[in-house]
Amino acid sequence: MPATRFNLIDEGWIPVARKGSVDLRTIFTDSTITALGGNPVEKIALFKLLLAIAQSAYTPKDEEDWGKLGCGGMQKKVLEYLDEHYECFWLYGENPFLQMPQVLAASKIPYGSVQMEVATGNTSVVTEIQSEKQLTDAEKAVLLVTLMGFAFGGKKTDNSVVLTRGYMSKINEKGKPSTGKPGASLGFKGYMHTFAFLDTLVLSIYVNLLTDENIQRIAMYPGGIGTAPWLAMPSGEDDETARRLKNSYMGRLVPLSRFVLLEEDGIHYSEGVLHFGYMDSVVDPSVTVDFSARPKPKVLWTDPDRKPWRQLTSLLSFLDANNLNKFICFQLKEVLPRLAIYNSFSIWSGGIRVHTNAGEQYVSGNDDFVESQVKFGGGFFSDSRDFFMTLTEEMNYLENNAKIIFSCIFKYFAALKADGESIAGQATRVYWQLCEFQFQQLLNVCEADLGGRQAKDMRKFFDGFVYQIYDQTCQQDTARQMEAWAENRPFSRIKEEK
Repeated sequence: MPATRFNLIDEGWIPVARKGSVDLRTIFTDSTITALGGNPVEKIALFKLLLAIAQSAYTPKDEEDWGKLGCGGMQKKVLEYLDEHYECFWLYGENPFLQMPQVLAASKIPYGSVQMEVATGNTSVVTEIQSEKQLTDAEKAVLLVTLMGFAFGGKKTDNSVVLTRGYMSKINEKGKPSTGKPGASLGFKGYMHTFAFLDTLVLSIYVNLLTDENIQRIAMYPGGIGTAPWLAMPSGEDDETARRLKNSYMGRLVPLSRFVLLEEDGIHYSEGVLHFGYMDSVVDPSVTVDFSARPKPKVLWTDPDRKPWRQLTSLLSFLDANNLNKFICFQLKEVLPRLAIYNSFSIWSGGIRVHTNAGEQYVSGNDDFVESQVKFGGGFFSDSRDFFMTLTEEMNYLENNAKIIFSCIFKYFAALKADGESIAGQATRVYWQLCEFQFQQLLNVCEADLGGRQAKDMRKFFDGFVYQIYDQTCQQDTARQMEAWAENRPFSRIKEEK
């Protein structure tokens, strides 16, 4: 065990925008901190930990209680909580934070083996960031928190170590240790998580604080808020404490999906608490899900080819009760009404896309971290349903443009007896990249002009992208190329197909 002493309350370890690394106390006192740093998955894991601390310090009974608490009241209660439970936040020692000394018997593996961005085994190292390096205590703390919910499934977990007598979920059908399951916040392909953010980090924590009433309405956590795991760590994978964690909201904020023990030169690593998944009709509130879908529920997975801003209508579909889209993000639905008292707010979404093969999860091909943030003004609440309907119409227009680009370019190459599918696909991705630069303006227009007239005026910009990409992709040097270009150019198809 490392000899160093490192307490998360007063040692800098949490990456924040433009300030480097700060401690927990600073997070809840410095109102100039605007946002967390790190990759999107680290941001989610750390934000959920901060929420767990705030929920442990004080969970309001209802919206009235939340309003009376105020952000300043939350800060005061959290600081009192941190002082009272200071001994629970040591990274090392007899009771290390979120760790299980009982897994000392598990094989010790290098830290790089459990880092998403580090290439291990036979994986080629393409950039310096993929190389394994020695971690500081601060970096180990961030990794520890991230692993609790976002650990990759696979063989790196030493599941020969079973702490609950008779527990069979770490044994495969052949009677041997099974591969580790994905972390509860990651899932099979990589869940996309969404939160409402304000201009400062401490305000963002405050507005995302759930009440007892919120938890009852969400109806996925029969154990209510629950107890923070740093106050009561389980003794095994399926003891009474672990079962309470699985049934509580606290278990979605800090899932303990891995039992770990940090050493100076490596990590002891085994599967931890096995939480319910979306197929069991249980998800994190920040995950967007359609439980009514048949034959099985659907979730919004992270997709680098479909950035979160393109799925905004799914995230906000609960605004229109008549909408056939039944996706719902409980976190947004519960906290959105609170945001009317603020001049502006943002919706942030992010995650990582992963592949799974034979139980092994990895990042491959186009898999990557993804995040998007879009901003709304106070006018959003003047008629949110009309805003939603206008936005839905314009997003459908953009989607149809993308189909036109693909179709026209594909047909151009087909006329030349060439395979243009991959080229058409790349051109479509370029189109969405161009649209992304204009999307915030489109959002502002939809919010300010609920009749949709100004939004329709913006269509000429997006139509221009269609022409621009087609002309740049489809050459016109030879007579055959000129004929194919003219025959398939989308200047007439846009009107015909819309």
